[in-house]
Amino acid sequence: MLPLSTVVSESFRAVLSKIPLRGGGKGVAPCRNTFAKILDSEYEKIMIELKKTFEELQYIATTADIWTCHNKSYLGVTAHWINPNNLEREKAALACRRFKGHHSHDAIAVELDNIHSTYGITHKITATVTDNGSNFVKAFKRYQPLEDSDSEEDEDEVTFTDINDALHATGDDIDGNVITLPPHKRCASHTLNLISCTYVDKWLLSKSATKAVYRSATAKCTALWNKSSRSALATETVDDLLSKKLLVPCTTRWNSFYDALARICDISMVDLNTISSKLGLPAITEREQQFLKEYCIAMKPLTVALDILQGEENCYHGTLLPTIETLMLKTEALQSGLQILRDLPDAIVTAIKTRFADVLGNEEAILAAVTLPKFKLRWLRSQELKDKAKASLLAECRRIVLEEPQQGNSTSTQQHHTDSAKENDFFSFEEDEEETTSLAENQVADYIRSTAQNVYSLCGFSLIKKISLRFNAATPSSAPVERLFSLGKLVFSPKRNRLSDQKFEKLFLLRYNHWFSC
Repeated sequence: MLPLSTVVSESFRAVLSKIPLRGGGKGVAPCRNTFAKILDSEYEKIMIELKKTFEELQYIATTADIWTCHNKSYLGVTAHWINPNNLEREKAALACRRFKGHHSHDAIAVELDNIHSTYGITHKITATVTDNGSNFVKAFKRYQPLEDSDSEEDEDEVTFTDINDALHATGDDIDGNVITLPPHKRCASHTLNLISCTYVDKWLLSKSATKAVYRSATAKCTALWNKSSRSALATETVDDLLSKKLLVPCTTRWNSFYDALARICDISMVDLNTISSKLGLPAITEREQQFLKEYCIAMKPLTVALDILQGEENCYHGTLLPTIETLMLKTEALQSGLQILRDLPDAIVTAIKTRFADVLGNEEAILAAVTLPKFKLRWLRSQELKDKAKASLLAECRRIVLEEPQQGNSTSTQQHHTDSAKENDFFSFEEDEEETTSLAENQVADYIRSTAQNVYSLCGFSLIKKISLRFNAATPSSAPVERLFSLGKLVFSPKRNRLSDQKFEKLFLLRYNHWFSC
């Protein structure tokens, strides 16, 4: 985290010389060149350890985003997976690579494909999560693998190619290698943020009953925030009266506007008028305060959902659908307690259904949620939906048993296989359909009846565990890669702006992936 010149500083070396060593003598700092070689050696160890870890995994998910700092752009990629041994969520930073030129979809595709290929995980990635930027969306839409078709009609079908695209192709085939990107998932937190900010803002300004009070209330709050954040005297005035500061909205924090309004709503009208009078600002009226309180009531479930989906340690892709369903249910229940914003909950629910239309009925998302012991079938509203989800889970379990029959056999059968592996492989026959169905049905029934809600309980259900490892590898949002960039600001400080791109990435990955060192 510090410049390499630190090791040649006289004061630093003087401090080390005072430290007694265990075997006798004093500490001696290595020279700058030696320390640089040590860093390079540690970086190589971490890369070897990372690749070794990825080789043992079957399912990995990634997140990606572009970060700009000191007029330089970087493509950040993080990897996420579930440890099949202890079922713990694990992560690693794959790259924070300099990204030159336009942030076009084809340039993004080339760089992402190179990063995935560097670690040999292209065929293991179940999904890559990014924000809703048009360049990322277009890149994954264009560079998806072609599905093979066995039908004769498809073989005879004529395919037309746009001559303009063919002449100006820039990324379909680079150095003879065809680019293939994994399935793409949009960041759920970014989508909810668009609803809470852009959509709700437009809805409030489009209604005559809320337009005027929304503008006046937020204008007075903005004046309070500006005054208290720009004037030390104003900050002292607020602190003396309330014993706490006003929160100021920040564009990079998605819930900051709600948090700032909620802090104002916690202040009594008498104290608010006193503060406004001492700061020379127009006072907030009772109707404006009622509007702000109703706004916070209506938006609270959405902000809670945002915080849940931005999680990383215990947040899986299966968390997405139960969160959305619960969010809509809780938002609809708020309608009876509102007056000025009585129609806002319906508008929020409609926006959620529109924005998440592709996710709400997605079978992979349903399987991801059902295979989390915390949710199972509890989050589904109707019995029909529960039966449908259970049928999908049963079908997936049957498919796994048919593809890997040895995992579905009894222990005694497996012992016979070890006696003569080659002979048993030679005399391998298809499993009885009734036995396959019975094994899958029994495990699904036992899993649903189980009362355990800890993710570690999946160890007792091998088929369910395999499904969960696959569909829950991805995170519901791209927040992890944005946290990655927060660390980047500490490494790439203004005093270290002469770092080369390669050295910066090495130091950055060393800091983030330090637990992979041998």
